[in-house]
Parts: sequence; structure tokens; C-alpha cells
Amino acid sequence: MKYIKRMIIPVICVSAFFGAGCSMQSAEETTVSEDTTVTEGTGSLKSETSPVRPVETTGENGVSADKDFFVSGITDDIFKRMDGYSYSADCTTPRDELRYVHVLHKDIDGVTHEGELVCNKAIAHDVVEILKELYEESYPIEKMVLVDEYDADDEASMKDNNSSAFNFRYISGTEDISMHGEGLAVDINPLYNPFVTYDYDREEWYVEPDTSWDYVDRDGDFPYKIEADDLCVRLFKKHGFKWGGDWEEEQDYQHFEKTL
Repeated sequence: MKYIKRMIIPVICVSAFFGAGCSMQSAEETTVSEDTTVTEGTGSLKSETSPVRPVETTGENGVSADKDFFVSGITDDIFKRMDGYSYSADCTTPRDELRYVHVLHKDIDGVTHEGELVCNKAIAHDVVEILKELYEESYPIEKMVLVDEYDADDEASMKDNNSSAFNFRYISGTEDISMHGEGLAVDINPLYNPFVTYDYDREEWYVEPDTSWDYVDRDGDFPYKIEADDLCVRLFKKHGFKWGGDWEEEQDYQHFEKTL
């Protein structure tokens, strides 16, 4: 998600305020296994045909081969999709520090899709292992395409509930590169798991994306919700990530980051 300037604020119970109680195989290009039938996807993305499409799989748990779950370098073809977007002109994160990750994931209806994201090489294999286990356990993730399909507009990507990782930017109001700018953070199902804080200067709540107000109350019943004890949080923490839902000064329920 996008970062705003950090504010020093006390611990807030968001739900109470809103009325509720307080080694992987390397590959050089994206492939689909021979026993996988690819069907066209839908969505209002930049390209006419999304490079990541729903698939029908065979085999136990729908996993056909490691070539469905792999890490590769940032090839020229991949970089062309990123250049000028997530990899902006002022990007200081070296290209060779980044990796392309290809996975499968299931949506809330159990439909299998191809997924892709770019992250730092230091977390790439962790991310593949986490997402593979989430897939095998049918943990729902709605979309996972490169943020470049949204012209690297993080707000647009979040509003479309797109899970993503690398997108170069600085923390607002600072010269510090954000965790996403280094590829060390992953956002999962962001529309339903927003960033929430209270702006004491304006005396109002701040929610991002701004279409996520219905999902601020974490006691509500809605799809794609990330909760403290669910599999997604447990797996990321097992691999050394911190969850933004545990933060005290603000909550970022979609956000997982790893400090090197």
C-alpha cells in the first residue's frame, strides 16, 4: 500500500471506534504446465489481455509442477512491463536485487488463477513457499498481477483488490525508500484489508484505499478478510515477516514486511 508520513499517535482500537468490540526451481519465463488448460481472464487493466489468466488444473490440490511456482530474474521482457511504472526513472533499487515470482492462487469461489509479482531476491523464495501453501490450502486471493498493469497506481491496484509487492516509492515527506520500494513488503487482498489510522490534526479517520470503509470494522463478516490467527498471517510470520495488523499506532491489515 502507499505510505503516508508517520504520525505519533496513541494506541487505538479501530473496531471499538466503529462500534465493534475491542530450494525452488529457477526459470527464465512464465510457463504453464502441459496438463493445465488456460482460459481468458477478465478485468479492466492496462493491457488488452492480462498476462495472468484463470486456469483449470489437474492433480492433487490442483498443483501440477514446480514450474507453476517459481522464481526468476527480471528478464528483458518482464522489465519492459515495469520500466517507467513500478521501476520509475528515480528508482534506486538495483534491477538485479529484484525477482519475478510466478504462482497459482484460488479466488473465493475456488477458481484457480495464475499469479505474478515482483519482490526483493531476499524474500522471493519465502514468498513462493507461502503462496504455494496458501494455494494448497485453498486460501482465497482474488487477484495477483503486476502493479504495472495499473500504471503502478497503488490506489487503483488496491481498489481492484490486487495483491502485489514491489513498487518503487519514497515514504511520503521523507527521503526514505518504502519497504515496497525495496521489494520487501507484500500486500494481500488490499481492498478488504485496508490501511487505517487517525489523523489528530484533522480529527478524522484515514482509510486506504478510500473505498474500503465497509471493511474497517474487523468484526464484520466479509470475504478475503485477513485475521490475526488465520493461515496467511501464520505463514508469513513463520517466514520472519511482520504483519501490519499488529501495529499499534496504525493498522495495515493487507501488509506483510520483512526487515533484513
